[in-house]
Amino acid sequence: MGRISSLLNPATYLILNLGIVLILYFGAFSVNIGTITQGELIALINYATQIILALLALSQLIIAITRAQSSSIRINEVFEIAPSMKNGEGVAIKDDGVKIEFKNVSFSYSDTAEEALSGISFSINKNETIGIIGGTGSGKSTLVNLICRFYDANSGEILIDGVDIKKFSFSQLREKISLVPQKASVFSGTIRENVKFGKDYVSDEEILKALEIAQLAEFVDSKEEGLDFMVLQGGKNLSGGQRQRLTIARALVGNPEIIILDDASSALDYQTDAKLRKALKELKDKTIIIVSQRCATVKNADKILVLDDGKLVGAGRHEELLKNCAEYQEIAKLQLGEGVLGNA
Repeated sequence: MGRISSLLNPATYLILNLGIVLILYFGAFSVNIGTITQGELIALINYATQIILALLALSQLIIAITRAQSSSIRINEVFEIAPSMKNGEGVAIKDDGVKIEFKNVSFSYSDTAEEALSGISFSINKNETIGIIGGTGSGKSTLVNLICRFYDANSGEILIDGVDIKKFSFSQLREKISLVPQKASVFSGTIRENVKFGKDYVSDEEILKALEIAQLAEFVDSKEEGLDFMVLQGGKNLSGGQRQRLTIARALVGNPEIIILDDASSALDYQTDAKLRKALKELKDKTIIIVSQRCATVKNADKILVLDDGKLVGAGRHEELLKNCAEYQEIAKLQLGEGVLGNA
């Protein structure tokens, strides 16, 4: 299409001008011998110009058709893709005390044979606060994406409330889980619109409560507009920490049973991070999963899962891991100092 486009316009103008030259050349002889008048020659040139301008429009149509053919091939390729995940029929929830359970789960992305997660097994009880820690590329985000069923595991089972996650309908699962991703997504609009995004039934009282837990209430109170304070596209008039806290507040409204914070406090200072964790700890009937690379963020969790190269290498409380998990000891030593091992 690019080659045709680059050739058609110059070629058409070349033909147009050559045609005028030929008409003038041969018409001059006819005018000279009196076969036609000068006015008739000019009229002929005008008619020829109009005809060739129509050819220009035709050339543009050819370009448009060629572009449409190229686009239709790509669109049809998308339509022909069958989704790998099927929507579940929806199930009745059991109440066995265990909220989330992984049974020998392995997963690899479709474009690579290497496993991102390998043989992961653990259980999370209801109302527990769980920390997930590990180095870059250890599989932390992949693990929480499997809980949300953004992907299906290659092998093993993932259970929520004792039910295979594949049996839940997508809408049922999305109502149970709120995820705060690593990158804060903030939209143009008021703070109210950002917090209640997709949840029109949420009241202002619930929004203010969520903002208070997310440690953003003080900022909102300082603005004359309050909840009607306008946020620019991408949150350009907010700091990185304020954007993260706004997305955390969005996750808290709607009363989800499971709240996942995927490194969602990386832009917060330690004091604000501590206040946020304390407020989250006080929430009732919530299972909270905190993914972080900071020991200080997860050390007070009921259980900490340590990932390394896609494998679960440790699970337990902060004090237990300092004694029996070499990978956690290394992270703690780098972040909290050598003395933390002596105090374990």
